[in-house]
This record gives sequence, C-alpha cells and structure tokens, in this order.
Amino acid sequence: MGEIPFTVAHVECKWAWFKIFRANKGVFSISLKAKLDLLAENSGSARETDEQRLLKMLMNNYDVNTRPVYNASHPVNVKLGITLNQIFDVDERNQVMTTHIWLDQEWYDEKLTWDPELYNGLHTLRVPCHLIWKPDIILYNSADDYSGYMSALAMVSDDGHVFWPPIVRARSTCSIDITYFPFDDQTCWLKFGSWAYDGLQVDVLKREQPLDLSNYVHNGEWELINVKIERNVVFYSCCPEPYPDVTFTLHISRRTLYYTYNVLVPCLMLSCLTLLGFWMPPEGGEKVTLGLTILLAFSVFMLLIAENMPATSFYIPLIGAYIIVAMGITSTSVVCSVLVSHLHYKGKMGDQVPGVLLRICNFLDRLVKVRRHRMHNNTDSSQTSSTCLTDCKTPLQDSFNSINFTFRSEADYIDLDRSQYASGKNSRRRSKSSNCEQGLQLEEISQKINTLLERQDRIARDKGSYEWHEIAAIIDRALFWIFIVLTFAITIIMLLLVPLGKTVNLT
Repeated sequence: MGEIPFTVAHVECKWAWFKIFRANKGVFSISLKAKLDLLAENSGSARETDEQRLLKMLMNNYDVNTRPVYNASHPVNVKLGITLNQIFDVDERNQVMTTHIWLDQEWYDEKLTWDPELYNGLHTLRVPCHLIWKPDIILYNSADDYSGYMSALAMVSDDGHVFWPPIVRARSTCSIDITYFPFDDQTCWLKFGSWAYDGLQVDVLKREQPLDLSNYVHNGEWELINVKIERNVVFYSCCPEPYPDVTFTLHISRRTLYYTYNVLVPCLMLSCLTLLGFWMPPEGGEKVTLGLTILLAFSVFMLLIAENMPATSFYIPLIGAYIIVAMGITSTSVVCSVLVSHLHYKGKMGDQVPGVLLRICNFLDRLVKVRRHRMHNNTDSSQTSSTCLTDCKTPLQDSFNSINFTFRSEADYIDLDRSQYASGKNSRRRSKSSNCEQGLQLEEISQKINTLLERQDRIARDKGSYEWHEIAAIIDRALFWIFIVLTFAITIIMLLLVPLGKTVNLT
C-alpha cells in the first residue's frame, strides 16, 4: 500500500479537533467516568450470591403441587409437634378452647438437596413457604373456617430436611363436662392430620420431642395439669386407606379461688342467715320475710351461674345443685316458720293442746331443753292464781253466809210480824227499805261473782296460750338444730367430699 500524502487539509482538520477537545475537556471526562461506572455496575450485576445461585438451582424444574419423592410408592414422613405458648380461653357456653401454639412440622424433600462445598459451606437455606411443597396438615376439630397458616419461612437443610413452624391460634371444639363446676377438670384435644393424603402418601408421625413448654404463659383461670400425645390410625367409611393423625390431649383444671370468694362464700353466708331465722320471735312475722329475701338472693346467684354454663341437659353443675338444695332448705324453713307462727297464735283461739302433740313436745323438750324454763314460769303463775282464788274464797263464802242469814231473818220477820204488817204504814216502809238494802247487797255479790269467774276464765285461757307458746318455741328450736345439721352436712358432702372423689378420663 502506498503512504497517504500529508497535506495542508489534514493539518487543518487535526487542528480543528484539538480546539474542540480543549473547549469540551470537562464534558469528555464526565462522560468517560459515567461509562466506567456503568461498566462496573454491569459487571457486578452479573455476579450472584451463593444463596441466589442455590435457590435458582433448587427451584429449577421444581413443582409445588406434587409430592417431593422420586418414587411414587414411597410416602412422605411428616413429623408433628407443638410449642404451647398459652391457653387463651375456655368458652364453656360455646364449648370452644382457644390456644396459641407453634405447629412444628418436619419432613424430607428429595428435590431440595445440594453439595455445601459448591456454595461455600452453605448447609441451611431459608425459603419462602409458598415456593416449596407443604403437607396439608389441618386441625380436625377446628371451630373456625380453615384459612391456612402464617407464611413463615421454611428452613431447608442440604440433605433435604425441611422444618416449618408456623404460628397458629387454634380454636378447637371441646366437650365441657360441668358436673363438678367450679371444681371441674376438663379434657380438650387437638387432632392434627393430613386432609387429602392418606397414610400411604403422607405418613403423619410424632417428633422426638413433640411438646415444648419452655415459653408457656400460665392462665389465670385454668391450670395445665398434663399433656398426652398419641398417634392414631383411622379408617373412614369413604376410603379403604388408613389416615394417621397425631392427637394432643390437654388435661386442664379450673382454679377455684375466684369462684370461692364470689359464689361459694356468699352462698354459705345466706345459708347461715336461713338458720338465724329460727331465732327470731314469731310475733312480728319477720321470720317469713327473712326467708323470702334469702330465697330471692339464691335465685340471683342461680341466674348468674346459668349465664356462663352451656345450655345442656347432659350435666348438672355441682354449684347449681348446691344452690337448688339450699333454696329447697330455705323454702322449707319458710313453711316451718309459718307453721310455728300458727301454733304460737293458736292459744288465743281457745283450742286445747292435743295429747299426741303434747307427748311429742315433751320428747323434744328433753333434747333441746327449752320447755323447762317456761314451765317453771307457768308453775309460778298457776300457784299465784291458786293463791288468789284461795284468798278470794273467804269473802265469797262470807257473802253467801250473809245472804242466807238475811234470807232466814227475812222469813222469821215475815212469820212473826205478819199480823202486825197490816196494822200500819210505818211497818211497810221499814220492810221496803230493808228489801232495797238486801237487793243492793245481792247485786254487789253477783258482780263479785262475775268478776271472779271472768278472772278464772282468763287464767285458764292464759294457761292454754302459754302451752301453745311453749309448743311453738320447742318446735322452733328443734327445727333450728335439724336445719343446722342438714345445712352443714349438705355443704360438707357437696362442696368437699364430692369434688375429692371425682375422676378424670383422658381417653
């Protein structure tokens, strides 16, 4: 090739480019720097992290809808366990238990394996759970609609081991037995298993440590006694294949302190008030009023308990039965108070005490020791009445003797002076005045006799009234001892012995 001749035109062209470069020197330097930065950025984006490369490799040709086994005849062994954090609530009325748990699930995914040496010793990878296959483990006895679990990250190991612990707030159905309420124990269970896969495809097993209570928060109303974990294999009528599940049975006991000072102590106080009603006098009628007031208070407690109890006919709560018995005792005490009041006022009607009732009261008097003091007072009254009658007997006899003497004198006077009676008016006047004086004496004597008879009748009525008062007092005191023994016996049996003999079935 020949050389290109150097001409004046070439020199002028180069000189023009040189002046342009000098005028735009800063622009050219900025443009060059931007090109270098863009080149560095492009070279950095082309380099991936180890986790990115591993995730791309694992997700290459991965299907989340199929089981992660190469041989379809092999099952996926899913091991279950729970971390129980808290028992939120036990709703007795709706028979639902709410718990906060971590549902620990682990299995082996044959498609999620790698060599850690190729990824700088990376043994565990956190993967979003929606990118991998997961078993369809659900709570069989759930009280809510199934809406899935929390989208927690799954921990995948290099040997294909997958561990996924989603946080679950489980609301499970629970058969509430309120027979011994408020001293009751409840047995609630959580049944976990696969819904669509049978045991030949997904085998549900227990973990080596299926229960973790390290983060458990105690409940103020319920105390966790024990947790029983067992694996069951069930054959349903729809399918001949086995369906395994893992069931966690929770034994919980109610803390009774709240119900003791809010329900039991007031009921015992009302029962004691029922006994005090027998010490009140029957004259005013407050005995019946007190009994009806206590009966109304028991009814209020019964309504408060019924609001929290399930509307079931299978069980009768112990505290409800105790209140019903206490209401029955109170109602009976009201009836007995009416009977005692009737006996107390029966003496004013003039009725005599029946012999059978008198013998019964004499027998009860030996037990309750009430009548002896009253009989002593009655004896004194009878002696006083007898003394009064004896003292009044002498004037009565003197009056009758005076009457007889006057009548005899009158007869002698008439026989002796009959002939002289017709002789003059003076004799007739003396006889008339004498007859008037005798009539006044007879009237005075008859008034004294009536007064004495009325006094004797009054003493007899008072004696009968005292007898009825004594009978009412004896029966009232006997009923007091009967009711106090009955109340304490029922309280000890129903609130102490019956709860101690309860049994808990964990099956």
